[in-house]
Amino acid sequence: MKYYIEVGTINKAKQDIDEICRREGFTNLTHHNFGQGGVGRFLTKLVSVTSILWHLKKGDMLFLQYPMKKFYYMACSLAKMKGAKVVTVIHDLGAFRRHKLTPEGENSRLSKTDFLIVHNPTMRDYLIKHGFKGGIHCLQIFDYLSEASEISERMDCPTIPTIVYAGNLGRWRNAFLYKLGPIMKGWQMDLYGKGFEDKDNHCDKLHYHGFIASDDFIAKVKAEFGLVWDGDSLDECTGDWGEYLRINDPHKTSFYLRAGIPVIVWKEAAMAPFIEEEKVGISVNSLSEISERIAVLSPADYQEIKQNAIAMSHRLNDGYYIKSGLKAAEKCIR
Repeated sequence: MKYYIEVGTINKAKQDIDEICRREGFTNLTHHNFGQGGVGRFLTKLVSVTSILWHLKKGDMLFLQYPMKKFYYMACSLAKMKGAKVVTVIHDLGAFRRHKLTPEGENSRLSKTDFLIVHNPTMRDYLIKHGFKGGIHCLQIFDYLSEASEISERMDCPTIPTIVYAGNLGRWRNAFLYKLGPIMKGWQMDLYGKGFEDKDNHCDKLHYHGFIASDDFIAKVKAEFGLVWDGDSLDECTGDWGEYLRINDPHKTSFYLRAGIPVIVWKEAAMAPFIEEEKVGISVNSLSEISERIAVLSPADYQEIKQNAIAMSHRLNDGYYIKSGLKAAEKCIR
């Protein structure tokens, strides 16, 4: 039997993986919800984890999503006590992002699992370097489920292409947005999200559209590229969020591609090799390179990138990548 513990969070990536587990026939150990307050969430998770004792048996598989707050070590230990195997998908590494753990301390936690599904080869190598000994599979990109039935399939790239940027638009997070004007030669940008200080926007090529629901974005927004970038610099991704791009797969990439929109990523990002190999976008060292990179794309080049993005949209909506990871895990631990 295959089991999972429902995450019960507003995190879209985790919710989608819960749903894919349900579709794949995993049994949910979260049978009771004691409310969304702090005590309620604690009791919900505690009861879910302790139910391992009377549900799991030798040879079963328990699938967990990490981080899992206080209960990850307990869940792994109880599963092992019952003779079950543990498979874990990583969303965030506390040692790398929040620096609340040492790499060795985090690997000590993760050593309780039999198989890890990690973001990409960079994250895999990092974990092995710091002591992980179990099986590992590289997800490559997070799936993205959406009820949007249609996406834009426009294949032509107009003379003045549109690049879209969606997410947190606050200056504290993405100050680079307020510096784009001088380098926007031959392209324009549409912004979607909250926090943009439109009164400070003096660039007529930068258009702020406010917040839009994710399914509406996927179904309605038309753009030639989606930008994955963080920080205050035009020349590299900076700050904690920018540095984290060197090892993680940002969910924003999945969001754009689910909408059938090819992506522009930082060349130093861990996702860059995958984006280039799959031909679903381009990578740049600096945002100032965008104008030249777009200018040299022939209509045939863009059509290939666009077609590949549309094909990937269907895979993301089917849960292709996490299902591949789960199959790899089952093969390894049997």
